[in-house]
Amino acid sequence: MTPEQFRQYGHQLIDLIADYRQTVGERPVMAQVQPGYLKAALPPGAPQQGEAFEAILADVDKLVMPGLSHWQHPDFYGYFPSNGTLSSVLGDFLSTGLGVLGLSWQSSPALSELEETTLDWLRQLLGLSDQWSGVIQDTASTSTLVALICARERATDHAQVRGGLQGQGKPLVVYVSAHAHSSVDKAALLAGFGRDNIRLIATDEQFAMRPEALAAAIAQDLVAGNQPCAVVATTGTTTTTALDPLRAIGEIAQANQLWLHVDSAMAGSAMILPECRWMWDGIELADSVVVNAHKWLGVAFDCSIYYVRDPQHLIRVMSTNPSYLQSAVDGEVKNLRDWGIPLGRRFRALKLWFMLRSEGVEALQQRLRRDLDNARWLAEQVAASGDWELLAPVQLQTLCIRHRPAGVDGEALDSHTRAWAERLNASGEAYVTPATLNGAWMVRVSVGALPTEREHVQRLWQRLQAVVA
Repeated sequence: MTPEQFRQYGHQLIDLIADYRQTVGERPVMAQVQPGYLKAALPPGAPQQGEAFEAILADVDKLVMPGLSHWQHPDFYGYFPSNGTLSSVLGDFLSTGLGVLGLSWQSSPALSELEETTLDWLRQLLGLSDQWSGVIQDTASTSTLVALICARERATDHAQVRGGLQGQGKPLVVYVSAHAHSSVDKAALLAGFGRDNIRLIATDEQFAMRPEALAAAIAQDLVAGNQPCAVVATTGTTTTTALDPLRAIGEIAQANQLWLHVDSAMAGSAMILPECRWMWDGIELADSVVVNAHKWLGVAFDCSIYYVRDPQHLIRVMSTNPSYLQSAVDGEVKNLRDWGIPLGRRFRALKLWFMLRSEGVEALQQRLRRDLDNARWLAEQVAASGDWELLAPVQLQTLCIRHRPAGVDGEALDSHTRAWAERLNASGEAYVTPATLNGAWMVRVSVGALPTEREHVQRLWQRLQAVVA
């Protein structure tokens, strides 16, 4: 493809995206296809000669679009908001088009310095002190893995340069809430801790980690001859958006020299609102925190922000310095290859920079406040209804709800819950996520897609009542 052909088809592609965003509300929210539909429609091998780009775009519309569940739909209430503001989409488009890599500062100086600058802007917006330094990772899963590797190396005085975990006499232990995200377990396993050394800490009636249970588990491990290593606390758990008490957990972690990592992947975006920062009380006691800017905040996926208070420790753990990447300015600059697992990195900071400059802080705050208000409104309707119930506090924009008909309980209630959620999703009129809480099925309603206004939430409430009738 020549630059002139790129110009021609690029205009068509931008038009396709713009038209999609304008009309996405007219599509079924959930894909209305069966497994294998696309594989059956595609040829078994790649074409020997190039095809017209018009044919490719036509197949996007004919084959790909029907197989999408539309996260940018105003009636999308599933999982979590994964907003891609169009300003950030353009930044991502530019990043791909420029095709530069951040192997080192010298390989693309602007890439490194724009990431450093924009993450400091975001640090200030989140209310974090200047003790914190940030780097863009791909997802919170990677950020948590990096955190636990750093915790492991601090607890073992950098055993990676000697015998690694195989040279350790005591098992290292990680402590997590019973409601922590599954990526925390995965990170602990990949970092070599082993499933036997992951402790699930009990939670209170609001599904938040109990500090006294954490302290008791640490004491028990010390008596058993194990080595407590790290605790992962969560601000905004996946199922209920529960808030672990960071200050109490942080004090316990510091007293026992544990690394404290805070998973604030979704809820961290709310910290741009000063009225929400009480949720982060004690964050300065943490060693690391992750905020996914590609969730509620609105940066196109993927853009997970990992902040640390001791960047030199991170660099020592992650550093690679092959001769072909060394330069005369290494002592003066931030080489992002030493801040995570990948050697190369995309110019991800462009999409964050585009969004912050194009949208502005006030508009971002206004949108998040809109979503919080809409969630509160829906919670009020559920609470006032005789046969609906809220199963967890509505801390942010996620509701855990259940419809309970008179005389229906136990397995029958579970079947009823899953059935009406499936009917709602299959209708294409809205998308919600069934999940279990305390061993019983309920439905999560996550408010926060870019185009979702009060009228859409009101319509959802009408649909919820109709689907259980």
